[in-house]
Amino acid sequence: MVERQLRLRGSAVALAAATAGLVVCAAGCSGPGAAAEDARAAEDPVGILHRSAENLVRAGSSKARTSMEMATGGTRVTIRGEGVYDYKGQVGRLKVLLPQDPAGVDERRPITELLAPGALYMKNRGAGVPADKWVRVDTATLSDGNLVTGGATDPFAAAELLRGTRKARYVGRTSVAGTAVRHYRGTADLGAAARDASPGSRASLRAAAKGFATATVPFDVYLDDEGRIRKVRHRFSFVNGQQKGTVAVSSTTLLYDFGAPVDVRLPDAKDIYAGRIAE
Repeated sequence: MVERQLRLRGSAVALAAATAGLVVCAAGCSGPGAAAEDARAAEDPVGILHRSAENLVRAGSSKARTSMEMATGGTRVTIRGEGVYDYKGQVGRLKVLLPQDPAGVDERRPITELLAPGALYMKNRGAGVPADKWVRVDTATLSDGNLVTGGATDPFAAAELLRGTRKARYVGRTSVAGTAVRHYRGTADLGAAARDASPGSRASLRAAAKGFATATVPFDVYLDDEGRIRKVRHRFSFVNGQQKGTVAVSSTTLLYDFGAPVDVRLPDAKDIYAGRIAE
């Protein structure tokens, strides 16, 4: 009788151990292959991040969601965007939604933004611009290189910024929107990113390196098994010329649905507004 009870107790312990093992695996168990990948991820995080922009070019295109949160003078605002991007042609289209008026009475139409090498086109810009006209901005003339001005960081510029990674570490495995990813955290140097960037991003990143309060940009980035960026968050700090203060900006870009069709047609010269734009 005692022997039978011991056998039953041993079986119960074995079953409990097996069940616990299943729970642990469900929470992120990794086999020998995954362990080897994790080891490689931890061995050369800087090199991996330097190559992440190239992996987007190989992917061709994707959909994108953006979120930009700014804090200044105790006030915090969030600007959201959504659209598509062609990494080979370095063109994209975003619909950017500005935050509502504090009183809740100013319903603002989304701004349509077209992103191209060295240029930002905006429609529904307001401030006296006719509804059927586009505003064109040379991003190399902006003190932030359009990493902040447009209310959304150009997805490819966000990736190219990682070419300036100086320090990085592998944090671990997690998931973004249901996709398994590897999380890295580090800092990038805007000047180094500008030197190593593609010709289409170089001038804008060079302007940002001169215009930001600091050329060092902290980031968190999440790469999938193909080395493509699924999510990246940069934390910028720039000087607000109007209020003579420093503004902290957190810009998050989420990339998904790789291979999505992208049809971006830049405006003709006759459709671009040439008048004065009110602030």
